[in-house]
Order: sequence, then structure tokens, then C-alpha cells
Amino acid sequence: MRGGRANATTALVAVGVIAGMLGLTAAAVPLYRLFCQVTGYGGTTQRADHAPAEALDRTITVRFNADVAPDLPWGFAPVQRQLEVRIGEQHLAFYRAVNRAEQAVVGSATFNVTPHSAGLYFSKLACFCFEEQVLQPGQAVDMPVSFYVDPALLEDPDTRDLHAITLSYTFFLRADATDALAGAEAGDARASEPAS
Repeated sequence: MRGGRANATTALVAVGVIAGMLGLTAAAVPLYRLFCQVTGYGGTTQRADHAPAEALDRTITVRFNADVAPDLPWGFAPVQRQLEVRIGEQHLAFYRAVNRAEQAVVGSATFNVTPHSAGLYFSKLACFCFEEQVLQPGQAVDMPVSFYVDPALLEDPDTRDLHAITLSYTFFLRADATDALAGAEAGDARASEPAS
């Protein structure tokens, strides 16, 4: 009888531990993303609602980089290679994407800044990276990013001597979304065919 209770307790504890581990696994990605956003870890940029009221006289060079995953049939490049910006001042930059495929394609961007220590001080007000992008066959679009460099950068011993920051984006194919879009377009085409 005692052995049965001990086994039941052990089984319950084991199930509880497994359930807890599964819960932590499910929460790991959002928690990691939150950690990166709060700390700027890995060059994760910040989101902001507005730029500071005053810009400083000091400037910093912001360089722009673009990459595309091999399975995404897009051209993607910054419109400008770099900007000299006043710290604390809101700026607007553009990236151009072109869909080279013969069907609509959905892309999703990831981003970071280097050096990674600058991530905590690079704030985006608006960005194409916050949502999926759908490009029709042959479509070209200029996608804006509105940003500023936080003056607190100059108070951090790890970043106060920086003269340049690179903002990088990589676009990836959202195959599941592209397949769903193709299916919907095929359905629309069938619906528009005259009845025989």
C-alpha cells in the first residue's frame, strides 16, 4: 500500500515537472523576445511612440544593410546606404523590395543593429518589419522605417564613443502565408469565371 502511494506521488510529481517544462518551452520565445526588446540584447532595436523633444548637436552615421533568404524570390536593398543623423532627431529611411516571382509572395523581416550594444538606443517609431509584406508579381515598393538614436547612448560607457550604427534587415519567405494567398487567389479566379 505504501509503495503504491509513493509511486502515485512520484508519478504526479513527474507529470507536474513535465507540464512545467512544456509551459516554459512554450513561453521561451515570447520571454526571450521581451528580454531582447528590454535589454537590446543581440542588437534588438526598441519601439517608441515619439522622438525626444530635443535633438543633440552630435551626429552619428547610420548605415543600412539588406539581405534576402535564398528561397525568397525578391530583390531587397536600402534606397540610401547611410545617413548622418543628429542624435535624438527623428529620421526616415527607405528599403526597396521587388517581387521577381510570377505569383504573389508574402515576406516577413527580421532586424537588428550592430554593434549589438547600440540596440538599446536605436528606437523605431514605424517600420515595415512589424507586419508581413505581400508583393504581387513584379511589384516594387519602397518601405519606410522611421527611427531615432536615443541620446542615452552618450551616457553609456559601452556606446558613447560610437561613430556608426548599422541597421540590418533580412527578409524571409512566409511559405504558409504565400500558399494560403495563392489558394485564395485561385478561388477568386474560379469565382469570377462565367458559369457554363
